[in-house]
Amino acid sequence: MEILKDFLIGFNYFIGFYYATLNTFYTILLLLSFLAIVEYLKYLRFYNFQELKLYPQLPPVSVIIPVYNEEEVILRTIHSALSLDYPYFEIIVVNDGSIDETWKILTERFQLKKLPFFIYRKTLQTAEVRGIYRSLLYPNLLVVDKERGGKFDALNCGLNFAQYPYVCTVDADTVLEVDSLLRLGRKILESEVPVLALGGVVRVLNGVKLEESKVASIELPKKALPIFQIVEYIRGFLFGRLGWERLKSTLILSGAFSLFNREALLQVGGFNNLTVTEDFEIVLRLHKHFREKKEDYYIGFLPDPVCWTEVPETLGELSKQRRRWHLGLLQTLWFYKGMFFNPKYGRIGCLVMPFYLFEAVGAVVETLGYPIVFLCYFFGILSFEFLVLFLTLAIGYGIFLSVGGIFLEEMSFKRYPRWSQVLRLLLYGIAENLGYRQITSFFRF
Repeated sequence: MEILKDFLIGFNYFIGFYYATLNTFYTILLLLSFLAIVEYLKYLRFYNFQELKLYPQLPPVSVIIPVYNEEEVILRTIHSALSLDYPYFEIIVVNDGSIDETWKILTERFQLKKLPFFIYRKTLQTAEVRGIYRSLLYPNLLVVDKERGGKFDALNCGLNFAQYPYVCTVDADTVLEVDSLLRLGRKILESEVPVLALGGVVRVLNGVKLEESKVASIELPKKALPIFQIVEYIRGFLFGRLGWERLKSTLILSGAFSLFNREALLQVGGFNNLTVTEDFEIVLRLHKHFREKKEDYYIGFLPDPVCWTEVPETLGELSKQRRRWHLGLLQTLWFYKGMFFNPKYGRIGCLVMPFYLFEAVGAVVETLGYPIVFLCYFFGILSFEFLVLFLTLAIGYGIFLSVGGIFLEEMSFKRYPRWSQVLRLLLYGIAENLGYRQITSFFRF
């Protein structure tokens, strides 16, 4: 019995240490993000993005949209892509063996004309291509019909057909802001080293009003679950990823909206299905490949290019999404375990990967920690002071970080312009730590 008591006390102190360490690092990321936002806003204050279109160095871009059973949203996504304010781009829609009405909708809406196969260069091996089609309405729209192979396979198929040096991967339920590609292109022009990959901000589409596939007005959704995710996305992008960008250590880009150097992707063999999160895996593989070649490169995140995507509105959908994300994180870290604490890979191997592994353990710590700490307190194993410390580190500080993320949003881009919206987000930022966060931790666990 005494051994069990000592174990429980030790485990509780580990929980306290875990939260103290994690929150300290979160605080550093928050401060770095604040500094980055201030500098970024100063820089963009008098920036004229329209002038970028006059630069001949601005690279043309191939926008790749993999599609599987997206009959309800595919027209919206393609029309938002067609509306991009960018001088030279093409759109490649890859129908990955859809079995609903997606193919019929594409054929009828865009008046597709079949092309001969001689234009097809199979640089990357993919599932069989059944047909290649050009839209009679939009000359820059190409549609590829292929056998089912999965998202990674559809992306590789799009890479085979891409004509331009950069490719932008876009999920089939995503709405792009008209200047999003132009804002990413700015970084390519200004970078002194080759740009391999860039990511922008993903925002929650639920509740937003659209007109002609463009954002007309930004409203908060009526359901609580998507609002919790808005707070989560704001915190994750505006101080999580922006903080890492400040350290020049970007490791995660969202598959919903990312820009890649096509030649770099081909050098590392394109996307693969080694993990369930091909977007995370490909970024880590690019880091590994170019670090080993000892070539200068840039992989980064920008806080102003924006896309909007739908998030789960039921706990069942949210559970599937979070389980997939966490499984992909663990799979990828395990697959590249040789990079951990290896000086050859710089900050990526010695700082960022260990941090993400440490953060991943939070699913276990949080799921088991709450019941164990409270049981130990009620049975007199732990003091009231320790219980207060635990609640402060686990819940109180979480509230501070959520409110800090909303503060960064309000001081910078102000996507939610009304005070009533900001107040509602702040209230959800508090409530998020009193149930929602614990539920998502359980899903990940």
